[in-house]
Amino acid sequence: MRSLILGGARSGKSALAERWATASGLDVVYIATAERRDGEMDARIDTHRARRPAHWGCIETPLALADALRTHDRAHRCVLVDCLTLWLSNLLALDDAQRYAYERDALLDAVATARGELLLVSNEVGLGIVPMGELTRRFVDEAGRLHQALGDRCERVVFTAAGLPLFLKGTA
Repeated sequence: MRSLILGGARSGKSALAERWATASGLDVVYIATAERRDGEMDARIDTHRARRPAHWGCIETPLALADALRTHDRAHRCVLVDCLTLWLSNLLALDDAQRYAYERDALLDAVATARGELLLVSNEVGLGIVPMGELTRRFVDEAGRLHQALGDRCERVVFTAAGLPLFLKGTA
């Protein structure tokens, strides 16, 4: 089962994904895309780490997400990716359109062929006004396109608000 879990900041999407990973009863590998860049991000990463069970594997990969998915995907494993919008930000910050296109296409292929349980967490950013800056507009556009492509490949798509899942595709 491939699941895309969307929501705004502090909507409960990561906690929901972690509950589903635990409930799967499978071996869990957590793929983190965040990078420690400042004290505030350090605190966020530490909060996420403290919340996860110690026996879960953890892979940190800010760019080569598809490679990590292919390496850790197993029929009887749950892979949780948190979060796609941080990964997207990391790639767009490189200002290398070829690298972004390569990594995006590789991710879409890896998701389409995933054999185990896959939980993808991402921020829904398309609910507000169109941003003023070129880079932020590109970020919103690329996030929206990525979410649509992933939504097509996933059996379950959920929007999370106030910690509650709204099923857009599939069922609990």
